[in-house]
Amino acid sequence: MSLLSKKHRWKLLLALPFALGASSLAYAQIEGPKRGIAPIASTGDFETVGIEVNTTGKNAEEARRAGWEEAQRKGWSQLWAKTHGGSGASLSDGTLNGIVSAIIVEEEQIGPRRYVARLGVAFDRARAGQLLGVKGIGRKSAPLLVIPIMQSGAAPIVFERQTSWQRAWAKFRTADSKIDYVRPNGGGGESLLLNAGQLDRRSRNWWRVILDQFGAADVIYPIVRLERQWPGGPVIGRFAARYGPENRFIGSFTLRANNAQGVPAMMEEGVRKMDEMFQNAFQSGRLRAEAALLLEDTIDAEDLEELEEAAEAAEAAEDKDPLASAVESVADEAKEEKKNDGDKQGSQPATPPQPAQQVTVSVQVSTPNPEAVDRAEATLRGIPGVRSVVTTSLALGGTSVIRVTYQGDPAALNSALQSRGFR
Repeated sequence: MSLLSKKHRWKLLLALPFALGASSLAYAQIEGPKRGIAPIASTGDFETVGIEVNTTGKNAEEARRAGWEEAQRKGWSQLWAKTHGGSGASLSDGTLNGIVSAIIVEEEQIGPRRYVARLGVAFDRARAGQLLGVKGIGRKSAPLLVIPIMQSGAAPIVFERQTSWQRAWAKFRTADSKIDYVRPNGGGGESLLLNAGQLDRRSRNWWRVILDQFGAADVIYPIVRLERQWPGGPVIGRFAARYGPENRFIGSFTLRANNAQGVPAMMEEGVRKMDEMFQNAFQSGRLRAEAALLLEDTIDAEDLEELEEAAEAAEAAEDKDPLASAVESVADEAKEEKKNDGDKQGSQPATPPQPAQQVTVSVQVSTPNPEAVDRAEATLRGIPGVRSVVTTSLALGGTSVIRVTYQGDPAALNSALQSRGFR
């Protein structure tokens, strides 16, 4: 091996720290957290991708500017064809500069007087929508939690490490889709909670707790399995779309990449096809949130204030049972209202009887396993007058908290709970 001269050697040593620093900065910006990748494309802009340009100029900067202007014109034609079909009226470069929000560089080669690239163009939704006559996406689905599963080899991977499948979902622009995607970034404890084992989980109690943490109504599983023909050879991706706790099948398709370098592009195409599949299932009525996963009732603001006041009174009286104190405070208010109604009865006509009041209490239950949670909820639902039972805090091996909404006499609820061993 030939030795470098002193002149070239010190130049290499001087450039090395800058090169390492630049690569580290780019890695930190693109890769994000160690395991998760935060969604980076959540804007509502219109986007066209895969635009090929090949332009020349007096210098590299002029050639690149010409390439970007050509990409804007081609992108507008593609966007018009996508929304209306056919070719629309062309716009001037000045108008396009006003409605284009970003140029996305997918791949580029810059020469002294030539620019060859594959670009994407993002158009501002408000400005471009006026010219296109498009106001919005219309009706959307309920929020759906996305768990992207990729199998390359023996074990399936979700957020245990960064994958090209997870990165493709993070880059996907969801504004033009009828599906309301909830995309976790996989950071922190999400890599432990959301894994491939969720495919076989059927308990609605578990799913209610998980979906409530992410603000979702149901779950979807975009799955891909990579098959490598030989080292450095073609890669086949087998994609499948599933949803819900029952792991219901929606559809599948197959894509192919010539080599490992083509896998990221194949993944992006797989996400687009997967989105079309989910949208078709939603429009046909197959993809809809399961009622058992939704919270049954909500607490009114007035009821919430009453519960907070009752909880404060219970904390002040340490020698009293919290449930009994809450029930007692509600019962006292009912007696006071009844007394006031009796004082006004002589001067006012008789009014029809009011419906039974509704109260909400929290019940603490020892839950050593999931079956104990199911038994406790079934027992509480069996109490006459109970309108809803929701597990708000699940702690297996400890004490879980179940919220009970009751319609009727609070004293009767207190007696029913105590007779069944609840506090």
